[in-house]
Amino acid sequence: MAVKIRLKRMGMKKKPFYRVVVADDRFPRDGRFIEEVGYYNPMTSPAELKIDSERAKYWLSVGAQPTDTVRILLKKTGAIEK
Repeated sequence: MAVKIRLKRMGMKKKPFYRVVVADDRFPRDGRFIEEVGYYNPMTSPAELKIDSERAKYWLSVGAQPTDTVRILLKKTGAIEK
């Protein structure tokens, strides 16, 4: 089972809101997930970002691979080194 840390899109049309989730890569983007580790709202100014760093570090330590966008967000919060 390949595990990814990725964004799950929520919100209305043209007003996206994302949850940062840990999911099996076989499931669809907005489908079933293992755990929610944070959220990201790009529509506010400045963009709102909250990630549980301890849980993100745990999932990274057991082999979860973040997507490119999530990797950038994790760097901003300090969950992974730059």
